[in-house]
Amino acid sequence: MKKTAYTQSQKMMIFILAMSLNGLANLFTELLPEFEIGPVDLSISYMAFVPVILVILFHPLYAALGASIGAIIFGDLLLGDFSGLGEVEGFLQITLAMYIAGLLVRDPANKKQITIAVLVGVAIDQLLGAIVDIGKVWYGIEELKAVPGLPESIVVMEAFDFVNNMVISGVLFGLIPTLYLIPKLYGKIEPLMGMNPRDKNKNSSIIEFISVRLVVITIFLSFVGLVAEFIAEMDINFAVWEPGFMDQFGDGFIWLPISVALIIAVTVIMIAVKLTNKTKKAKKDDEKCSA
Repeated sequence: MKKTAYTQSQKMMIFILAMSLNGLANLFTELLPEFEIGPVDLSISYMAFVPVILVILFHPLYAALGASIGAIIFGDLLLGDFSGLGEVEGFLQITLAMYIAGLLVRDPANKKQITIAVLVGVAIDQLLGAIVDIGKVWYGIEELKAVPGLPESIVVMEAFDFVNNMVISGVLFGLIPTLYLIPKLYGKIEPLMGMNPRDKNKNSSIIEFISVRLVVITIFLSFVGLVAEFIAEMDINFAVWEPGFMDQFGDGFIWLPISVALIIAVTVIMIAVKLTNKTKKAKKDDEKCSA
C-alpha cells in the first residue's frame, strides 16, 4: 500500500502541534507530586501517551522531533532551567524512542502493535538514560548516590528506576491512555486538520522497519548523546541558561509557559481546520462550476 503523503506545510503543523502538546504535558508533570525512597525517585518522568499518540497518528519523524524540542523549550527554556550541552542526551533519547515507536505501528487500529510500540518506545528512552547514568558513575564522572565506593550498586538502582518508570510512565501514563484514545482519535482528527489518516498496512510485519541504516543511526546518535552528557558533567559546557524563573517568581510562574503552549496548540488546530474548510469549499465550488 502507498504511504500516507504529507505536504511541507502539514509536516510543519505536525511538528508545531507535537512541540506544544508535549511541552504542555511536560509542564503538567511539574505540578504532580514526587516521592523519594532513599536514592530512588518515585515520580512521572513524562506523560508518554502524548508523544506516542502523535507519532502513531501522524508523521513519526516530525512528531518525534516536535515532541523532543517541545520538552526542551517549554520544560526547560521557558522555566529558566536549560543545561546547554546536557540537553543533547535527552533530546536524542526521546526523538529516537518515539520515532521507533511510531514506525512499529503499521496499523493504528491494531491494539497489539500499539501496546508493543508504547512499551518499546518508553523502554528505549529509559534504557538509554540508564546506560548514560551507569557510565557516568562507573567512570567517576558523577558521584554515586546509592552505596558510596561501590559502583556496582548503581546497576541495581538504575534497574529499579527502570522498572518504576516502565510501570508509571510506560503503563499508567503511556499504554492505558493510548489504548483508550487512539480508537477515538484515529480517522477523526486527521481529516479535521486536512490530513489523510495513516494507511492500515495489515499485511506488513511490525519489524519490517528495521534496517541496517536505522540500527547504525540509532547507535551513532546514542553514542553522541552519551559523549555530550559526559562532557557536560565534566563542566565543559556551553549555552547554559539557568536564571531559575521558578525560584524568582514562585511556583505560579509555571502557568505562563503552560498558557503559551496551550495557545500555540489551539492556534495550530484552528489554522488547520480553517485551511481544511477553505479547501473543501473550493472543491465544492469547482464541482458546481463543472456541473
